[in-house]
Amino acid sequence: MISSYDHTLWTMDIGKESKSKMSPAMCKKHKSEQIQLFCQECRVAICWMCSIKSHRTHECSDIEEVGPRGLVVTDTDKVTNCLKKTEELLPRLEKEKNDVIKHLAGIEDEINTAADKLIAAIQRDRAKLLSEVDSIRLKRVKQQETVKQEVEQHMTALDFFRRYSKTLLSSGTASDVKRSANSLHDRADELMKFDVIGHVESSLASMNVTFTSSTLLDRDDENIVGTVTEGGQ
Repeated sequence: MISSYDHTLWTMDIGKESKSKMSPAMCKKHKSEQIQLFCQECRVAICWMCSIKSHRTHECSDIEEVGPRGLVVTDTDKVTNCLKKTEELLPRLEKEKNDVIKHLAGIEDEINTAADKLIAAIQRDRAKLLSEVDSIRLKRVKQQETVKQEVEQHMTALDFFRRYSKTLLSSGTASDVKRSANSLHDRADELMKFDVIGHVESSLASMNVTFTSSTLLDRDDENIVGTVTEGGQ
């Protein structure tokens, strides 16, 4: 693209062509050779070395015969070809942009699919762990209720013995006390043999339920969230 400044200089140079002779142009391929020929087939200005090596079979003319107009035509052809190639880039760039958008959309779908699977697995694992905890809770509560009933039954027996003994001592005759003493003694021994505290402690060992959280570095497919461990049973 020619800027306004470059365009001004370019216009001035054209005006000067008629007033002063321009310095000889040098070949870009052969730095020491001047541009002296014009290849009619390739429409390009060349030196003698170019005509021998690259344009040997082409029709060439003296650059002086072609004149400035021929050079302008050549440069115009070059720019036109360059413009054509540049224009051809636009559809390719548009296609590449669309391909990138499509490819990254596919990557996003893959990420969402993988994340959804992981979320579903985590939800399943959470439900399993919560179910394990609920099962432990129900078992523990049932054990506690059973032991509580046993303790209450023992308390009832103890209370009955205590009340019966007091009634016998306060209201019974000496013969009643003598007649019941042996059986009450045996019943007292039987009741005392039941170690209620030891029974509770042995029936209800201290609960030790722990949760160990998993990490993405050491987890497996069955324990994504973590592991519930029950001890003390």
